[in-house]
Amino acid sequence: MTIGLLAAVALGGFVGAPSRYLLDRAINRRVESDLPWGTFLINVTGSFLLGLLTGLSLGKHLPAMTEALLGTGFCGAYTTFSTFTFETVHLLEVGQVLDAVLNVTMSTAVGLVGAGLGLAFGLAI
Repeated sequence: MTIGLLAAVALGGFVGAPSRYLLDRAINRRVESDLPWGTFLINVTGSFLLGLLTGLSLGKHLPAMTEALLGTGFCGAYTTFSTFTFETVHLLEVGQVLDAVLNVTMSTAVGLVGAGLGLAFGLAI
């Protein structure tokens, strides 16, 4: 790995993490629900974006520097498996088993669909 690629990953992460935080807060201020809709939306849009970037990369339309900046850096910091897990465990701890199962099922299914759609769009370009 070159210093340039490392810097690209760091810059992407520098933008991705606050983007996730701000979007999560904005969604949670507007949506009254026990389900973690902010994390859900962030992970689904991040899955779509990473799928799109992967499709573009496979089609040789994406330079390595952009792939590192957006794919590894931004998407890596923007999406959050740890928060998804924490929120799901919290739902279980407070006895909301159905909500926890719904969170896992929806996040996984819709995230996979988002990634697949992104990949299809990226390959089509």
